[in-house]
Amino acid sequence: MIREIIRMGHPTLRQLAKPYPEEKIGSEEFLELVEDMRDTLHASGGIGLAAPQIEVPYSLAVIEIINEESRYGDIPLAPFAVYINPTITTLNETSAGYWEGCLSIPNLMGYVERPQHIKVDFTDESSRPQSLEVDGFLATVFQHEFDHLLGKLFIDRVTDTKKLAFDAEYRDFHLEQI
Repeated sequence: MIREIIRMGHPTLRQLAKPYPEEKIGSEEFLELVEDMRDTLHASGGIGLAAPQIEVPYSLAVIEIINEESRYGDIPLAPFAVYINPTITTLNETSAGYWEGCLSIPNLMGYVERPQHIKVDFTDESSRPQSLEVDGFLATVFQHEFDHLLGKLFIDRVTDTKKLAFDAEYRDFHLEQI
């Protein structure tokens, strides 16, 4: 089922997400939530979705990049995956910037700099602890999605408001600079 994505201004987006109960992983409720998140992600054309964005206040996110060409330019692919109670460790403080958009802030893009080499620890949909290292654009994607679990939005991380643009203006004036 496709769920409504709440938008900036809704209080749930500014709350710290609760840890997802480990005993519920694999339950019918959990499987339905993951399927709804996948359906909602596909219907919206996004590359990631955090549970708080559909007004579910738990620490859970999904990421899937199936098209190398998007509004972000050429980007690496990532298969659909579920990240439960994730944490990020910065492995290298070197940062880089990308233009980010958000399903909860429709039609707006902003330039955000983030660390580009991180470690992600999480529980997968089979209740197994996992760890992976990501860098570059994917590091940005993970940090963006997991920010939602901390009550943060990409707009909070834009340091130069001259680097905010509506989608059309981003495509017309900034995309070619990537």
